[in-house]
Amino acid sequence: MTYDNRGAVQRVLIITLLLNIFVMALKAVVGYLTGSLSLQADALHSVTDSANNILGLVASRFSSPQPDREHPYGHQKFEAVGALGISAFLGIACFEILQGAVERIINGGDLVRISPPELWILLIVLGVNIFVAFYERDVGQRVGSPILIADAKHTMSDIWVTISVICGLIGVWLGIQWLDVALAFPVALLVFWSGWTVLKENLPWLVDQIAIAPEAIHAIAVSVPGVINCHDIASRGVLGRQTFIEMHLIVDAPDVETAHQITEEVERRLEERFHPVRILIHVEPPTYKSNHITF
Repeated sequence: MTYDNRGAVQRVLIITLLLNIFVMALKAVVGYLTGSLSLQADALHSVTDSANNILGLVASRFSSPQPDREHPYGHQKFEAVGALGISAFLGIACFEILQGAVERIINGGDLVRISPPELWILLIVLGVNIFVAFYERDVGQRVGSPILIADAKHTMSDIWVTISVICGLIGVWLGIQWLDVALAFPVALLVFWSGWTVLKENLPWLVDQIAIAPEAIHAIAVSVPGVINCHDIASRGVLGRQTFIEMHLIVDAPDVETAHQITEEVERRLEERFHPVRILIHVEPPTYKSNHITF
């Protein structure tokens, strides 16, 4: 039975959605009152946080690990698709931040004005972001949810964005106006890097990259009495979450029942080592020869 983590994932996403809406509102209000470009860009970044939570809720709703008639391998790639959606939102946020900064440099704009109470509000925002990032990361690692881990990375980038914005606004408060625009560029780079990390971690799952080294599977299989060799080993999925293994097994068995018992033992040992895993074994007679461990 594959572990279904959707209940825990959805609870976390709902809690973080409410917190992100709160953070977004504070940033938008303070950004409007101060005229800060970097803070308005940060508020836009927080809009993507809320959108990511909604996207995550939708993806989690449809990402059941249990198979059905239309999806005999389960639905967990929906979660990886949702994580890729997060990287797309991060790319949009990066573009918007850079566009706003370039327009401010070319066209100029109103002076940014910031007061100590507004800076204290931003410190509250920073505290909420730190809580959300570590909360999502811890739960995501515990239940094995790529979309929670991806969203935690996004929120972690938001922490650095907010720290940069606060530093820039402190500089503005001290009379250094150009800091607001200058810091918009590293903020955009941080956002881009976060999106690239999410993309790099989830794309292998969608393109069925190898999940387990074939040599490791081969070693376990040939350790079972009655197994002569195994070849054409393939695996995909995410180790510890949902993994599929296929192989051809050459067995020394006088009848079908004995061959079945040997394959059952191979499956048991692989399940014990790589749980949860679904295994498909093609049995071949002892006279069959092949030296290809994998394709």
